[in-house]
Amino acid sequence: MRIFPIALAILSSVGMCLAYEPVETVADLLRLQEKVERVAAKSLPATVSLVSERTGSSGSGVIVSEDGLILTAAHVVQGMKEVDVYFADGKKWLGKVLGANFSKDIGMVKMENAGPWPFVEIGESRPLEAGDWVIALGHSAGFDPARTPPIRFGRLMSDGPGNYFTTDCTLIGGDSGGPLFDLDGKLVGINSSIGESWKNNNHAGVDGFREDWDRLLAGETWGVLQMNPMANPETPVLGIGMGMDRGATGVPVFKVEPNSPAAAAGVRVGDLIRSVDGDRVREGSELQQVLVKRMVGDVVKLGIVRDEKPIEIEVELVKREELYRSR
Repeated sequence: MRIFPIALAILSSVGMCLAYEPVETVADLLRLQEKVERVAAKSLPATVSLVSERTGSSGSGVIVSEDGLILTAAHVVQGMKEVDVYFADGKKWLGKVLGANFSKDIGMVKMENAGPWPFVEIGESRPLEAGDWVIALGHSAGFDPARTPPIRFGRLMSDGPGNYFTTDCTLIGGDSGGPLFDLDGKLVGINSSIGESWKNNNHAGVDGFREDWDRLLAGETWGVLQMNPMANPETPVLGIGMGMDRGATGVPVFKVEPNSPAAAAGVRVGDLIRSVDGDRVREGSELQQVLVKRMVGDVVKLGIVRDEKPIEIEVELVKREELYRSR
């Protein structure tokens, strides 16, 4: 039996991670390949290249509505008012840049002509889990009339921090802003940046667009693109200052910010945080890693030792920028 190239690529990675789509036999591989081919056929017409004649820069995007609304990465359209929108068949149209949230690296563009345009269905990013199969597209190295956008197949490697997650779908320059799909062909993310390894690249979750939809559509631009997720203005925080105690396993609280969620919930200086939602945290860096994978508005249950007695306190997370702007 002949195994096609996509199936061979899948076979090479099966032993590395058990995904939710079972892959145990050649028949399983071929069924998975058929799904990838269906997603590619449906999504290629809506995957576009965004090019600025003024700057010469380019990236990718994906159309999500019949009237030509395009989702992309914020850094792709930074400083632009309009872009040339190239389709895989070489046709070019004009697009108007709308809003962007740089903290989430998400942006919108709207086709100037009414259409109708080919488009894809928007899915959800929060339910994704490590091991899920995903399909990335983008105009790698810029628009090329000699080929369609390359298809990259891989798995979700980790979720977080915040709205971001990583996959092992290979990305190169020009892929930024391109779409990431699940096996049902639903848009779950936008290519954001190339990671330190080609096997660990970053994507902005599509749920971040939903949260900011009206502001993006209205043309608002805000946020700061940070390489350090801990300094991101939209990072969820408790509102505490973390201390160090070599003799303690946990995170000592040495400061509680006034008017913070932690203060409102009753967290005190001197408390020792030992767990979040039942998961142990042994030091400050572990607490930070747990929190950046949560969402603003989430309520977390802190396991605390106070006066040598265990207690639990629930705290609602707030945006870093909101907490420190109010001071």
